Amino acid sequence: MAGEKVTVIDGTGHVAGRLASIIAKRLLNGETIVVVNAEKIIITGKKNRVLEKFLKRISEWRTYYNPEKRGPKYPRTPDRIFKRMVRGMLPHKKPRGREALKRLRVYVGVPREFRDVEPERVEDALFKNEFCPYVTLGQIYEEIAQRQIEA
Repeated sequence: MAGEKVTVIDGTGHVAGRLASIIAKRLLNGETIVVVNAEKIIITGKKNRVLEKFLKRISEWRTYYNPEKRGPKYPRTPDRIFKRMVRGMLPHKKPRGREALKRLRVYVGVPREFRDVEPERVEDALFKNEFCPYVTLGQIYEEIAQRQIEA
C-alpha cells in the first residue's frame, strides 16, 4: 500500500450494510480503502434480535460429516465482521472479487499511520433516523464475548 492512493473512511455513525455495498463497488473500481473505527459501525434493529442472529450463527454451526466439530467459523471481532459483510457483496467465483478484497483493510480504532489523514465520511451510508433502534459492532462483540465466558 506504500505509494498508492489510499482512501480512509471513518466508520463512526455509518450503517453497516449501506457502507459495505458502497465500499464493495469502489473496490471493484480499483480503489484501495482503509476503514477505521469499525467498532462504531451501526447495525439497525432491536439489540436482542440482532444479537440472537449473531449468536445463532456462531453457536449452532455444525458440519454435515462431523457434527461434533465446532469452531470459530463466523467472525466475532468488529473488523472481521465488517470485512465479511463486504466480502459477501463481492463476486465469489471471479478473481477480480478476490483482488478487490485484498485492497480492503479494516481496523478497530485508528492506527498510527492513519492518524494524520483526514477520514472520509460517506453521506449515503450515514445513520439518519434517531428513532430507529440500533446496535454497534463493538457492542455486539462485547455481548458475544460475555456470553462465551458465561457458557
